Amino acid sequence: MKKFFAAFALLAFVNLSLLAQDNSAVNTDPNAPEMKFEQEVLDYGTVKFDANGVREFKVKNVGKAPLTISNVQGQCGCTSTTIDGKPGWPQEPILPGKTASIRVKYDTKRVGPFEKNVTITSNSKEPSKVVKIKGVVEAAPITPPADAK
Repeated sequence: MKKFFAAFALLAFVNLSLLAQDNSAVNTDPNAPEMKFEQEVLDYGTVKFDANGVREFKVKNVGKAPLTISNVQGQCGCTSTTIDGKPGWPQEPILPGKTASIRVKYDTKRVGPFEKNVTITSNSKEPSKVVKIKGVVEAAPITPPADAK
């Protein structure tokens, strides 16, 4: 019985130790690229139903090496990072000191308030960065039936 409790305690200790590990890889290279955003939250404000839902995050590489964005992912299907069939982020490296745009599109046919995360994956010191979009989509206008007088 003592062996069982000792084995259980050891297993619990190992399990808790593994859970305590921080799995987020941080680039410790002092020359690594680094993303700096003009805004980390883009507020759409109040937008009309079915309006243009495309907005841009401006990102500057404040590091010492070229910044490569490998992926941009919206939180759900209502937030797209592909605009007109093309990725909404630069496909070429962003050189140190240069600025680029990351375009996202919210589906403005979804009425009501929204707040969604957008995850940007890169070779930056912080390899995974979450930014947000938020706003309110107005209800669709009511159109009278064609036969109404």
